[in-house]
Amino acid sequence: MVVKTFGTVSAEQQKQLSGLEFVRGLATGALPLNTIAQTLGYDVAEVESGRVVVTLTPTDAHLNPAGTVHGGLTATLLDSCMGLAVQSMLDRGTGQTTLEFKISLVRPITPETGQIRAEGKVLNCGRRIGTAEGRVVDGNGRLLAHGTTTCLIFPR
Repeated sequence: MVVKTFGTVSAEQQKQLSGLEFVRGLATGALPLNTIAQTLGYDVAEVESGRVVVTLTPTDAHLNPAGTVHGGLTATLLDSCMGLAVQSMLDRGTGQTTLEFKISLVRPITPETGQIRAEGKVLNCGRRIGTAEGRVVDGNGRLLAHGTTTCLIFPR
């Protein structure tokens, strides 16, 4: 079993890693996941160049006043998987940040939904801009939410 830690990766260490090495380090536990992953309880589960899967099992701690999972949680999962998918395409010494993203919430998510998977896939990755799409599905593959992102790529 992989033990994950939480925190940040120093700027100097980030400069030494390709984007794919960085994201794989998050998935394997060689690098710490960000603290929002700890707060919300999600994990970087699968990584390949241009594709990242983030998983989470919703609990009562994720609910809004109406009794369904707060849309902000779904937005965070999509922002994470799509942004990391773009990151996985970058050369050493290059970073990215989200410029904008859009999501559509298709079905309600509750603790009874069970584990959900947010999969981000790169659509295009240029020198300055990367775009990706993401899908959140339940254990039966039913679409729960989807989105797109545009990321700014910059030298570190």
